Amino acid sequence: MAYISLPEGLPGIRGLMAFRPETARPMNDFIETLLHGPHTLTPGERELIGTYVSYLNDCYYCQTCHGYIAAACLNGDEELVKRVKADFQHADISEKLKALLVIAGKVQKSGKSVTAEDVAQARAAEASDLEIHDTVLISAAFCMFNRYVDGLGTWQPRDEAMYRERGKRIARDGYVFISQEYLPAETVAK
Repeated sequence: MAYISLPEGLPGIRGLMAFRPETARPMNDFIETLLHGPHTLTPGERELIGTYVSYLNDCYYCQTCHGYIAAACLNGDEELVKRVKADFQHADISEKLKALLVIAGKVQKSGKSVTAEDVAQARAAEASDLEIHDTVLISAAFCMFNRYVDGLGTWQPRDEAMYRERGKRIARDGYVFISQEYLPAETVAK
């Protein structure tokens, strides 16, 4: 049971966004741009970064939801998502993404944990400044979202099929479009 009165039947951040729709739209726009906008990293790679940080933060809702979005973006490869969470250094991902996940893991602990050497290693693996920047921003954003979801004790069902289906829909339709199902029309239409 959530610590505040939230709309029934909306798990995780969805309930929080329905509770305060005036903050939901900018958050959905932000995450849509960050995770699914034009970029040199694929949406699947960016979703993996968010999933990994959420896993480190032990946020069940976010790691599960974004894990299934990542899998949907990566041709349904749910096993890859599990491998990245468990031991990304031995997962079948690029050396660049591994170097970026090192940075993501450091940001999850503290922004000050990221070192010039971490950035140099990412550059050596051919990560651009944009990719390094956005890895830090994705990681920091997910720390905020994880704390938002868990800090208010949101409902986080354990129905994997629900998360899988939602992941496919968000991968296909995006965050802003999918938010129409739980936000007032005037909030989404802006």
